[in-house]
Amino acid sequence: MEMRFARILTLALATALAGAGCVSTPTVEKTPKSHAFSADFESARTLAAQGAQLSGAARTANDAQIEALLSGMDNASLSSGAAALPAGDPLYNYAGRALLRRGLPLPRPFDNAQAWTSQTAARPAADSDGYRPPVKLAVLLPLTGSLAKAAAPVRDGLMAGYYGETRRRPQVQFYDTSGNATGALSAYQRAVAEGADYVVGPLGQDQVSALFQQAQLPVPLLVLNRGNNPPPPGSAGFSLAPEDDGVAAAEYLLARERGKALVIHGLDDNGRRAAGSFEERMKQRGGSVVSTISVADEPGDISAALTSAAQAGVDAVFLSVKGSTARALTPQLAFAGLGAKTRVATSQLSSGTGKAEDDTALDGIIFPTETWTSRGVAGLPAASVAAEQLPTARGPAARLFAFGHDAWLLTGYMDKLVTAANTRLPGATGTLQLDGFGNVVRSPSWSTFMGGYTTPVANDG
Repeated sequence: MEMRFARILTLALATALAGAGCVSTPTVEKTPKSHAFSADFESARTLAAQGAQLSGAARTANDAQIEALLSGMDNASLSSGAAALPAGDPLYNYAGRALLRRGLPLPRPFDNAQAWTSQTAARPAADSDGYRPPVKLAVLLPLTGSLAKAAAPVRDGLMAGYYGETRRRPQVQFYDTSGNATGALSAYQRAVAEGADYVVGPLGQDQVSALFQQAQLPVPLLVLNRGNNPPPPGSAGFSLAPEDDGVAAAEYLLARERGKALVIHGLDDNGRRAAGSFEERMKQRGGSVVSTISVADEPGDISAALTSAAQAGVDAVFLSVKGSTARALTPQLAFAGLGAKTRVATSQLSSGTGKAEDDTALDGIIFPTETWTSRGVAGLPAASVAAEQLPTARGPAARLFAFGHDAWLLTGYMDKLVTAANTRLPGATGTLQLDGFGNVVRSPSWSTFMGGYTTPVANDG
């Protein structure tokens, strides 16, 4: 382990730049003194006030109604409504999250800063850019067991970011969760007993859920997956969920006035989940899914279904499939008259690619990517350089390596993300922000294929 970390240190220090942790905070317009709320906004406000008394499935259903009401509002109405809410209004965190997902600025910080700052008061003061890391950091990962392979690039990405930072760094201790809920609970308890003041992990969804079900969590966490319950006050959640790709694709199309989509998804769990979140977001925001087609990895002839969708007037195609599957679909899309429509895919599109002569079939399809692999980021070596020396930074593992790096960044800048409105953290997986419920909102970079090669999209599309 010491030899591997030494190699990570060599890579990180060779390319670390002074601005690696740069955080940008755009200017925000002043809040208007008075505002007449729309009917939908008032309804959402009533539901938010009621939600504090709900739990479980009832709370989930109530939250879904709030999100549907806010999603149906245009940008101007949503922005002005959020700005007019008084401090402490239960709807503000919901409205702010909706603004973030559309890439719109917040009128003020979220109403949850106290839960965080009360736990970080003992830390040394922040640097001028907001960098304020913990004193003793515990990292909970499945170092053994079935999830150990997935955990390795997360671990190495985190340590690459750690060694790339030249300022004050916390003491770091790794704890093995053994890939199960019991192991995660035991690892957390050990970390707390041994003096950790911040915890990163665990990685498994069941482990996250087990921790969030505890009555008390004396030390805050940045968990690396989604649990069944939202993060408790003072803690946060960061993930690379397939649903995020679906939401990002829907917002991408809606921002470009593409509102009638054809969805083609694979039979795997990732393909279905991304397609489901895409359809939900399109409907919430006034768009529609005209037709949905599910395909196997080898899709066969679906020309009749594609022709029917084309005749229905679709103006966009969402592909929630692997690149190898998409290659087989593109000739059929062209034959049905859909080849010139806006085509957006999930990050799965890069799976099964790598031969330019074959991947020319994917030219023009837009898909979300990690900033590190598509453009590079300050504080990390180029992805190609890292891949030469670290197996955990190669191929599909590169995404988890970038994820681990951003987990490290978040430990150092969480304080500013919570307390300052519109703080954006440039990360390896994308631009990171924090919503009012402790969830890290990630805006990915966008790429396309050109001549069979992956190419960043200028200005992210």
